[in-house]
Amino acid sequence: MSEWTWEWTGYDPAAERLREALCTLGNGYFATRGALPERRAGLVHYPGTYAAGCYNRLESTVAGRQVVNEDLVNLPNWLLLRFRLNRAAGARGPWFSPGTHTLLEHRHTLDLRRGTLTRSFRHRGEDAGLLGVEQTRLVHMGDPHLAALRTVFTTEGWSGEIEIESSLDGEVINGNVHRYRALDRHHVAHVRTGAHEPHTVWLSCRTSTSGIAVAMAARTTVVADRAPTSSELTATRHRAVHRLVVPIAPGRPVTVDKTVALHTSRDTAISDPLGEAVDRVTAAEEFPALLDSHAAAWERLWRRTDMHVPGEAGRILRFHLFHVLQTLSPHTADLDVGVPARGLHGEAYRGHVFWDELFVLPYLNLHFPEVSRSLLDYRYRRLPRACRAAAAAGRAGAMYPWQSGSDGREETQEWHLNPASGRWLPDRSRLQHHVGSAIAYNIWQYCEATGDTEYLHTRGAEMLLQIARFWADFAAFDPGTGRYRIRGVVGPDEYHDSYPGADRPGLDDNAYTNVTAAWVLTLTLELLRRLPTWRREELFHRVRLHTDELPRWEEVSRRLSVPFHRGIISQFEGYDDLAELDWDAYRKRYRTIRRLDRILEAEDDTVNRYKACKQADVLMLGYLFSPAELQALFRRLGYDLDDDVWRSTVDYYLRRTSHGSTLSELVHGLVLAKARRAEAWQYVHEALEADIADIQGGTTGEGIHLGAMAGTLDLVQRGLTGLATREDALWLDPVPLPALSEYGFALRYRGHWGVGVRRRSGRLEISVPDSEESPIRVVLADRAVTIRPGETCSLAVPNSSSL
Repeated sequence: MSEWTWEWTGYDPAAERLREALCTLGNGYFATRGALPERRAGLVHYPGTYAAGCYNRLESTVAGRQVVNEDLVNLPNWLLLRFRLNRAAGARGPWFSPGTHTLLEHRHTLDLRRGTLTRSFRHRGEDAGLLGVEQTRLVHMGDPHLAALRTVFTTEGWSGEIEIESSLDGEVINGNVHRYRALDRHHVAHVRTGAHEPHTVWLSCRTSTSGIAVAMAARTTVVADRAPTSSELTATRHRAVHRLVVPIAPGRPVTVDKTVALHTSRDTAISDPLGEAVDRVTAAEEFPALLDSHAAAWERLWRRTDMHVPGEAGRILRFHLFHVLQTLSPHTADLDVGVPARGLHGEAYRGHVFWDELFVLPYLNLHFPEVSRSLLDYRYRRLPRACRAAAAAGRAGAMYPWQSGSDGREETQEWHLNPASGRWLPDRSRLQHHVGSAIAYNIWQYCEATGDTEYLHTRGAEMLLQIARFWADFAAFDPGTGRYRIRGVVGPDEYHDSYPGADRPGLDDNAYTNVTAAWVLTLTLELLRRLPTWRREELFHRVRLHTDELPRWEEVSRRLSVPFHRGIISQFEGYDDLAELDWDAYRKRYRTIRRLDRILEAEDDTVNRYKACKQADVLMLGYLFSPAELQALFRRLGYDLDDDVWRSTVDYYLRRTSHGSTLSELVHGLVLAKARRAEAWQYVHEALEADIADIQGGTTGEGIHLGAMAGTLDLVQRGLTGLATREDALWLDPVPLPALSEYGFALRYRGHWGVGVRRRSGRLEISVPDSEESPIRVVLADRAVTIRPGETCSLAVPNSSSL
C-alpha cells in the first residue's frame, strides 16, 4: 500500500461491516457504504446510502413502552448490480455470490487521492473457465448528485454470455445497528418505479412521516465488441431493473457502466426531484469523463487540506481527513445540516448531531470556514426551538438538545438497550446541557480564526446571549457556601448520571459544566461591552434582554462552584465519596472494559457507585483551554489552579478512565502532550487506530467516529503547534512529541490562502503566500514576528527530546 491507497485482501464475512464503513464514498451531500454491488442487505453485507439531513421519525413499542425515534434514513440502494454466466447452449448459471463461489485474488483498493474504490477478483466457473471482474465506483465530488459504478468483465478459457441485472432497490430498512432491531425501521414508503428508454430506470419514494421526496435514476450502458443480445427495462413494486445479456469471449472484455443521479425535496433550485434525477443522469457524461472531473475535484480539496506527516501516522491522518471531507465537504455549505457523529457511514446514534463539532470545527475553521459557518447556522436556525425547550423546563435562554436531528428538538432516546444484559434502561444523557457551552466555544473559535465580526455581532451574538442567559438562570445561589451551583446535570463522562441510590437523576456541580458555563458568561459579557451601542440595543430588543439581568451574569461568572477533594478537581460534588473499583480484577475478568457501564449493569451493579470515567471529563478543560487560559478562568472564580494541582488532577483521572469513547484517547493524548508527558504518544497512537482497528469492538461497522477522526487532524494542526487564533494573530507554542516531530500543513487564515506551517529539525517554518493581504502577526512564548505576504520565517523551537 502507498501513502494514498488502502487495501483489503480476501473475503472475510465477519469483517465486511467494518470494511464497508471504512470504504464508504461520499461528497457531503450523500454517501454510500463500500458494500459488494451484488449483495442486498443481510447479516453480512449492508449497502447503506444516506443523504445529509434526511431524517424520519417513527414510533415503536419497546419493552411495553411507546418510544419515538428520529433516524437518518437508509435510502433505496442504487448500487445493486448482479451477474451470472450463461453457457453457449443456453443453460443459465447461478447468480454470483461471494459466499457460494470460489474467489481468487479478491481485493478492495481505496484510492484517497482520486476518491475511488476498486474491487477486483477472479472466479473459476464450473467448466474450469476463469472470469475476471474489476469494479470501480465513485460518489462524485464535483456534482454532488451523481455516483457511478464501472464493472469490467474478462474471461480466460471460456466463451458464452454474461447476464447482468442493474437495479434500484426500494425494499430497504434501517438495519445497520443490531441493537435497534426492536424498533420500527421502515422509513421508506410510497415507492414508485419506472423506465425511461433506452437505458434508464427510476425510483421515487417518500419518507413515511417527514414526507421527504427521494428520487433516483440509473443509466446502465455497455461497451463491448458485440452488442447485447437482450436489453430489458422492467419496473416492479419496489425495484426498477435493467437486465442485459452480452456475449463474452477471451480477449473481448465487457464493460458495464452504471451512472446514478439522486435528488430529494430538500434540494434547492429544483422543481421535481424525479424529473431532476432523470434529466441529470441523462445529461451526465460517460464514466471516463466523470472519473476525470471527480478526480479533479478531489485534487482541489487535497491542495487546500493535505497534511504531510511521515510514516504510518501520516497515512492514517490522511485516511481520517478523507472521511471528514466525504462527510463535510464544500457542498455542505449549501445544506441545512449539522455534524453527524458517525459521519454518513452508518446508522449508529441514528445519524444524530451531538457535540462533535467541538472536535471538528477547529480543523474546518482554518480550511473551509464557509462550511464551519454553515454548521453554526444549523444551530442558529434551531435557536427558537432551544429557547422553547428552556421555557418548557422553566428556564430562561436557550437549552440546546444533547442529540439533535431535523428540527432541533431533543432527540435523545428515553430508553437504551444494554446488549450485555438485554435490558432496556433509562437514558439520562439528555442532561448533558454542556452542549450549549460547546456551541458557544465553536462560535468564538470560528470568529477568532476568520475575523468574521459580522457573524459574531449578529447570529453568533444571539446564540451566545441565549446560552449565557440559560446558565445564569440555571445556576442557583447556595447561602451555605456563598456560591452558585448547577444541579442535576450529566458531564462528558456519561457513566455517572445520578448519585448512588438517588431518586432524582443528574449530578451537582460537574466541574467541566460549571467552568465552561463561567467561560460562556465571561465571554458574552465582554462581547456586549465591545459591541457598538446601536447593535447592543438592537440585540437586547431582539432577544428581549433587560440590562438588569447583566449584574447577575457577572456575579455567576465569578462565583460558580468548582468542587475539589484532596488537592484534586472533583468531577462533580461528592465524587470522592464513591467507591474505588478493582481495575485489575475487571481487566482480568473481561477481554475489554471500555464499556464498563454495561459490564457492571449486567452484574446487577451500577457504575454510579464507583470512581470510574468513560472518557475525559475534568480533563476536557485542558483540551479546550491553554494552561494560561485555564488558570485565568479558575482565578476569576476565586480558585488557585497551579501546575501541581493540574498535574495531580491529570494523574488521578488517568488511573480511573476506561476509555469507552473514541474521543477519550484523543483528549488524553493532547492533554498529556501539552504537559510534556512521555506517555502522550500511547494515547495519540490509540486515537489514530480507533476506527481502522475498531478498538471499540464492532462499533465502527455502524459508522466511523467523525469527531475522533477530525480531532486527530486538529491534534497536529493546533495541538502539536500550540496554534491559537486570538487578538488578530496566530499564537504558537509548539509541543514536543518525538513520534510526531516532523509535520507540515497549509492553513486558510483570514484572507490568506495556503499559509504554510512546517516543523522539522528543531525549527518551525511559516510561509505566507504572495498576495495583497495584510501581514500576519505570529506570537510565540518569547517573541512576536510579522510575516508579510511572499515571505517565509524560520524559528527555532525546543527539541522534541525534551519530552
